[in-house]
Amino acid sequence: MNQIIEMQTYIAIVEAGSITEAAKRIGTTKSVISQRMQQLEKRLGIPLINRGRIMTLTDAGHEYYRRSVNMLAELTEMEESVRSTHFSLTGTLRIAAPMAFSMNYLAPYLAEFMKIYPDLRLDIDSTDNFVNLNEQNYDVAIRMGQLSDSSLICKVIAPNNHYICASSEYLHKFGLPKHPNDLSHHRGLLYMAREPHGMWQLPINGQEQSFRIQTYMRTDSGYHLLEAAKAGLGLAILPGFIAAPAICNRDLQIVLSNFSPSGGNISAVYQTSRRASPKIHAISNFLIEKIGNPPQWEVDIKKALENTSSVII
Repeated sequence: MNQIIEMQTYIAIVEAGSITEAAKRIGTTKSVISQRMQQLEKRLGIPLINRGRIMTLTDAGHEYYRRSVNMLAELTEMEESVRSTHFSLTGTLRIAAPMAFSMNYLAPYLAEFMKIYPDLRLDIDSTDNFVNLNEQNYDVAIRMGQLSDSSLICKVIAPNNHYICASSEYLHKFGLPKHPNDLSHHRGLLYMAREPHGMWQLPINGQEQSFRIQTYMRTDSGYHLLEAAKAGLGLAILPGFIAAPAICNRDLQIVLSNFSPSGGNISAVYQTSRRASPKIHAISNFLIEKIGNPPQWEVDIKKALENTSSVII
């Protein structure tokens, strides 16, 4: 049995969490994966996994996984480096990206990226659902917001500032909130993934606190929030890349600016085993260059606030 194939099989088992799922990911049968695993442990003379209802790794299994990932990454880096020296990027790059960010920004950028690398094929899934890179076969995911600690590598593309917004019509009718404590008297347009229980997490003296707001609408779409806020239906927390045109056109005003929630960053994340991929580095570096820091929408918002004295802050 080829040692490289054994390593690749073992890594797939660990990252998939089971032999059955590893077989699906590799595209072979469970019996083939089991046979490879048995041959690997027999050759090493030591068990790598504890077989039971829930699969766990032995101490040797953890070490073999870590060193196998590093070794294969170095091999991949060497081959792709040699290849990219003489050829353009080739193969397929599978990307998961949030729907809201794809519509106005990512879609044209990726089209431009493909013109630069015409031999590279892109598979793009635009979804606001969370994508688990350890379970699904993506090369890289574009993520928004605060990222939890994980084994994934994160490359920051740009800041993702958020703003509390409302229309002048709404503020004229319901009044201007001056402190987050005032939110209990206001209608809230809520993003379900972030505010499922009608509570906003806002910073007070550097510490996040929860504030109740009346639930007037809930949605899983940032653009639904945008249109509802422009229509004067309530207050909404919107990322700058969605809110910028409405703020610049005075369809929306920023309120409670001293209490704007952190939106984290726009980031490219990928598995440690793919850290040497020239394709991943190419797409992440391209997006960093195109989007900029600060991104253009933040520049536009700043200019709009500086150029009009009628914006309520």
